Amino acid sequence: MSMEPLWGLLQGAKRLSPRPSQTIYKHVEGTQQGCPEEEEEDGEEVAGPPVHFCAMELRGPEPLGAQAGRQNPGLWAAAGRRGAAYLALTALLIFTGAFLLGYVAFRGSCQACGNDVLVVNEDVNYEPGPDSHQSTLYWSDLQAMFLRHLGEGSLENTIRQTSLRERVAGSAGMAALAQDIRAELSRQKLDHVWTDTHYVGLQFPDRVHPNTLHWVDEAGRPGEQLPLEDPDVYCPYSATGNATGELVYAHYGRSEDLQHLRAQGVEPAGRLLLVRLGVISFAQKVASAQDFGAGGVLIYPDPADFSQDPHKPGLSSARAVYGHVHLGTGDPYTPGFPSFNQTQFPPVQSSGLPSIPAQPVSADVASLLLRKIGGPVAPQEWQGRLPGSPYRLGPGPGLLLGVNNHRASTPISNIFGCIEGRSEPDHYVVIGAQRDAWGPGAAKSAVGTAILQELVRTFSSMVSNGFRPRRSLLFISWDGGDFGSVGSTEWLEGYLSLLHLKAVVYVSLDSAVLGDDKFHAKTSPLLISLIENIIKQVDSPNHSGQTLYEQVLFNNQSWDAEVIQPLPMDSSAYSFTAFAGVPAMEFSFVEDGQAYPFLHTKDDTYENLHKALRGRLPAVAQAVAQLAGLLLIRLSHDHLLPLDFGRYGEVVLRHIGSLNEFSGDLKARGLTLQWVYSARGDYIRAAEKLRKEIYSSESSDERLMRMYNVRIMRVEFYFLSQYVSPADSPFRHIFLGRGDHTLGALLDHVRLLRSNGSGALGAASSGVMTGLGFQESRFRRQLALLTWTLQGAANALSGDVWNIDNNF
Repeated sequence: MSMEPLWGLLQGAKRLSPRPSQTIYKHVEGTQQGCPEEEEEDGEEVAGPPVHFCAMELRGPEPLGAQAGRQNPGLWAAAGRRGAAYLALTALLIFTGAFLLGYVAFRGSCQACGNDVLVVNEDVNYEPGPDSHQSTLYWSDLQAMFLRHLGEGSLENTIRQTSLRERVAGSAGMAALAQDIRAELSRQKLDHVWTDTHYVGLQFPDRVHPNTLHWVDEAGRPGEQLPLEDPDVYCPYSATGNATGELVYAHYGRSEDLQHLRAQGVEPAGRLLLVRLGVISFAQKVASAQDFGAGGVLIYPDPADFSQDPHKPGLSSARAVYGHVHLGTGDPYTPGFPSFNQTQFPPVQSSGLPSIPAQPVSADVASLLLRKIGGPVAPQEWQGRLPGSPYRLGPGPGLLLGVNNHRASTPISNIFGCIEGRSEPDHYVVIGAQRDAWGPGAAKSAVGTAILQELVRTFSSMVSNGFRPRRSLLFISWDGGDFGSVGSTEWLEGYLSLLHLKAVVYVSLDSAVLGDDKFHAKTSPLLISLIENIIKQVDSPNHSGQTLYEQVLFNNQSWDAEVIQPLPMDSSAYSFTAFAGVPAMEFSFVEDGQAYPFLHTKDDTYENLHKALRGRLPAVAQAVAQLAGLLLIRLSHDHLLPLDFGRYGEVVLRHIGSLNEFSGDLKARGLTLQWVYSARGDYIRAAEKLRKEIYSSESSDERLMRMYNVRIMRVEFYFLSQYVSPADSPFRHIFLGRGDHTLGALLDHVRLLRSNGSGALGAASSGVMTGLGFQESRFRRQLALLTWTLQGAANALSGDVWNIDNNF
């Protein structure tokens, strides 16, 4: 509304008035400077907090002389009434405009409005002086503070020194390192530092009776022994004993590879399989071989799977690669129970322990074996680069594999440091790194340990400079990681009933630097949007002038297709999500197309890692530290948790797209997937309803924000199936877990409709057998388990029971 008409009316009133009205403002002593206050007779100050408006006394016109008053009393009265009305109207308009401007400015700080708004306020936790005004730290302030303190550390030297120390779980060297790290954490400005010790069953090689490999003659008698160059290289949790059988080459040892062998007339059952390192884990290779009836597995590194660049260091052909073969995480001798001392357990073992022996061999040994194999020529995509070795499927001559590993009860220690949150101290943002290593472990665990220590030091310095997060920050150094995330899983098992209510997110620093060409993030879908936001603010370590996001887009216009990957079982982050229902992520820089060759070998030294990155190790490690630190700030400090709870609707839609292919086959049997479609629709509606509620709420309402945060942080937990036993199926997550209750298992089962009811015997990607053909009763059970877990997630996301609105 324009002010010109009002000004004209006021001027008219002035002309009609014998004398202008005067408004008098009188300052009251003790009030805010420059702010007029209403005059008070007693002169006392009003106690209370300072306010942001000024009290004013409005007085009418002073009396004029008697003559002036008698000249035109009617005109004076009318002018006074009109002037007062105009002034009141003007004051009302000014107040309304100021209120609207203030409200719009305040709403701009609402973090629920989208990822582009990154205002973080109410950040400091120090006592202001009597003459000071408590300042506000915004996102840019926190970012600058973090980067300033991060630059003071020395990551490279810590990586070098850590990689030189003996760090095998249970060793004396590991115990000494644990004491040093705890002492380092105690020197920082942390609120709590402590250690948890677990007594776990680990498997080690027998130095007196090392593992062996022999040729076997036609009569079945052991013949010449093949050299296993390093007796220390073994597969923890392999079955012990002897296995004899003809040799077969099985590519990467996947289920589809073994099915191809059968299709070519080469039977894996009863034979020893020679498989290449890579694509899937050691444990998955052995599990697939066992499902197809093989007698044992030999795993070797093929030169074709590593860089052939002569300017980069390569793995020696005499080196074998270490890897555990437990298809699971944690102590396999106490599945589902924490391995604290003097705790009694039922006499059970993990179903993921293999029943066949496995042993790593070098490329040199693999070359000797391949030269002896006959049978059909392997497909072109199965061909490797071992010199002078024709790649044939087999069978070849007989072999005798002897594995003599022994089990030992071993103490391991996890070390914790905590900065308590200011507003939500009972909600934990957790970051951890594996500390142990079978060899030097520079890339495997020394980098992560160094970055973890640097982040502790950096956030401690920030606390000393006034920073205090809303939620608690928990820094953890894990033990037993090389045996299958034993330390982290045992901690989750010990405190599961507590952590699924209080742990917000887990960030893993393991294997964070394996190259510098590409960036990968293995993550829960809830964290994808946050990762996208953060990588837009981190500089690329090897592309000057570009952010990490711009580097990714340079190679692929779909950034998430280039970066985002599912969580693998051999990551410590996997147990947090698939077992405990806590969203987790693990990110790393890798080489373009080729794996870092020294992982899990005695050549994983600081020098080799430095050479592999062409001297860029400090820059890449610094980029990882920046990325992790900014993630921690957002997760621990935003009023509203930056978790994209709507993402799972897209995940279900993607899987349903695969299921739709079989809708005709199911309909022919009188079956339908409509239940899953309805549950997905209810979840999407619940997510959109919550998003709208958050958008229309006030971020300053602490009680309301906490209520929303509780609902958001438990979304991952909602996807743990409540209808299966954690003891029987520890990875209960219907999207990321393993077992018949998962969406992947349902999809694998439905695919059997196209195999004439006679699916090939083997393990599917979901970890369930597919050899019995399609079964209607099993399909109905799977559909019910999946549907009601998804429906339960939709109901929980809706909030209170009276707010549930679904069309199921």
